[in-house]
Amino acid sequence: MVVRRLGPVAVSDVDKAKDFYQALGFHLDIDHISSDEFRVVQLTPPGSDCSIIIGVGVTTADPGSVQGLHLVVPDIEAARKELVSRGIDVSEVFHDAGGIFHHAGSTARVSGVMPGRPSNGSFVSFSDPDGNGWFVQEVR
Repeated sequence: MVVRRLGPVAVSDVDKAKDFYQALGFHLDIDHISSDEFRVVQLTPPGSDCSIIIGVGVTTADPGSVQGLHLVVPDIEAARKELVSRGIDVSEVFHDAGGIFHHAGSTARVSGVMPGRPSNGSFVSFSDPDGNGWFVQEVR
């Protein structure tokens, strides 16, 4: 099974969010406006089979309410460096004090890559302009 869409990400300003995600390197798949009440923008992260949708009339969720979205990369330090070069306000690399996966929010974060650098153990985080929260996870 190949998942092609993650679903809608609630935003308050579609153009601002579209610019942000394109600055991240997401590919613009479609920007379709049917009316003032319905606009669909689909964006795909580089190398991904999954896309996000932002727009008008695509979700009833509050802007900024989507948390814990994940992007997966093979090298967390290189990914962080690239995000910074693109002007994204991204956290330092961290791992969780209690194990392989991170706690919600910033609880139990330990600075740096996880010792031994196991797959799934190191992260960075960032938010879009509305506060929708993303994690980038290293999977080696």
